[in-house]
Amino acid sequence: MAALSVSRLYKRFGPVEVLKGIDLEARTGEFVALVGPSGCGKSTLLAMIAGLETVSEGEIRIDGRLVNSVAPKDRDIAMVFQSYALYPTMTARQNMTFGMESRRVPKAEMDAAIKRVSALLQIEPLLSRKPAQLSGGQRQRVAMGRALVRDPKLFLFDEPLSNLDAKLRVDMRTEIKKLHQRVGKTTIYVTHDQIEAMTLASRIAVMHQGAIQQFDEPQVVYDRPANMFVAGFMGSPSMNFIPGELTKIGGAPAVAIALESGETAALQLAQMPAFRPADGKVVLGFRPEHLFRYSENLKGQKQALAMLTAPVEVVEPTGAETHAVLKIGEREIVGRFDPDHAPRLGELMPLGIDMSHACLFDPKTQAFIPQAAA
Repeated sequence: MAALSVSRLYKRFGPVEVLKGIDLEARTGEFVALVGPSGCGKSTLLAMIAGLETVSEGEIRIDGRLVNSVAPKDRDIAMVFQSYALYPTMTARQNMTFGMESRRVPKAEMDAAIKRVSALLQIEPLLSRKPAQLSGGQRQRVAMGRALVRDPKLFLFDEPLSNLDAKLRVDMRTEIKKLHQRVGKTTIYVTHDQIEAMTLASRIAVMHQGAIQQFDEPQVVYDRPANMFVAGFMGSPSMNFIPGELTKIGGAPAVAIALESGETAALQLAQMPAFRPADGKVVLGFRPEHLFRYSENLKGQKQALAMLTAPVEVVEPTGAETHAVLKIGEREIVGRFDPDHAPRLGELMPLGIDMSHACLFDPKTQAFIPQAAA
């Protein structure tokens, strides 16, 4: 039985349909991330699971129990908000015990829960402090502590790291991952940050315009995106797209793409497309890390390497890697290179594309075209 089951869920605000038939299941102990751009409906979906928004149509079940009309306090959930939502006049301890006191939990049980959770989160020295005396990361730990003392069936996180600076966000991301590994509770985590989703979740639901575009394991979503939206949203820098046409090189499948000179280049595919669009038109997608400075030595290491030349228009050193903008035909693409083999501004770079990782999409439907061994 799934810890959370959402079936054909719709949310309407007057004539505006915000959620359009959402189907989602989270297994017991699973960490599911809802990711997508602002306005895609992910926070609305979380609010409906929590009972903070009503259901227009469909079902929400927690541990098999239909909860559409159940009050939030009776759903056996705990929620961590983006704004922490701590009471400013209460100490950290009082914030954590407030809900238990409202439910008349015995004092001995409260004390045991506070001791267990504060040790888990390493906030024992902070229990007597008020929120104004805490840093952003400490407040977030207290907010998580308030959720943990309840020992619920389901944890809901609504962009909990958005208000933190970049370094603290990375640190807290690690803490949340460790926390989930320790407590093993089913967790639904909303974020617009695809790096958070990739690093934390066991499965990711990518949302766009009120619908789930793909729901799968992080590496599957990254390597075999369901459509061009998912391919472009997941990954930073995002996937490169170049329009092309299916062709053959010596009987092997390939994609012909236009170059700036007006000529075309045929890039051999590592695998045969499972189907061919009627007009043969496709969109070739490849990620920045699958571009290399071409050399005969590299060709020997990577059997599915296609080669062409491209002018370098922008070079951006980042330390561990160098990003570069190159031009192929009328399109600009982005590559991630080892600093030792980084492009030089203005050079006509011999470019190798690892076609074993290339993706194909139908330009009309934008859907992913599967490939099978040729």
